[in-house]
Amino acid sequence: MSKAFPFVVSVHDVAPATRVPVDDWVAELDRRAIPCTLLVIPGPYGGGPATGEVPGLAAWLREAGGRGHELSLHGFHHARVPGGAAWRQAVNQVVARGAGEFCALPEEHARRLLREGREALEEAGLDIVGFTPPGWLASPGTRRALAGLGFAYWTSQLALHDLTGGRTPRRMPALSHRPGGAGERAGARLMVGAARFLARSRTPFRIALHPADLGRPGLREAALDAVDAALAAGGRPVTYRALVGA
Repeated sequence: MSKAFPFVVSVHDVAPATRVPVDDWVAELDRRAIPCTLLVIPGPYGGGPATGEVPGLAAWLREAGGRGHELSLHGFHHARVPGGAAWRQAVNQVVARGAGEFCALPEEHARRLLREGREALEEAGLDIVGFTPPGWLASPGTRRALAGLGFAYWTSQLALHDLTGGRTPRRMPALSHRPGGAGERAGARLMVGAARFLARSRTPFRIALHPADLGRPGLREAALDAVDAALAAGGRPVTYRALVGA
């Protein structure tokens, strides 16, 4: 039998306002015995901080972590931060619809948000070792700040960047929907086709699930078809944390 290849499923934009769709995605993954990486927004995004106990999200995340899912930092506000080069903000608008808050940050600003975000989650009892910037957009200053804050890894759209020992980035393309717009259906077909191609070639890859996907017809089915294609081809579902051995 061919050697199993790793693949990662991540659930983005975890916050009080997205609790219901996030729970929906995690339930689908639990049914398939897939550990996922939950990307948590610690700041006031869509209904208040993730660490607030009123909606009970922090307690739910602690329980999910105890069942084998990973909890990871996903920005701070998940909103545009002004400044930086105009071309970076243009990329932010196209790739992340303006939500890529770390796309153009200088090092000190990035360091402050990274530190505050991780500390907020850790104070709520959430064990955090990794970081995924919104839209996978990280400025050079953000990358420099990450290196000195003790994170085990960060992710871009094409790779997993291990910060534990100077290893080269691990190439793992991320497949993701883009809800809305004329290309939505074509994009859904592309996700499934790409997942099947990568799985057949035993290429490690990632599938990114967003709460907004569940509000659009066909996107849920396409994403789960991509997940099932990876499993059927012998893929080994893992978290980012497991891949870097943190």
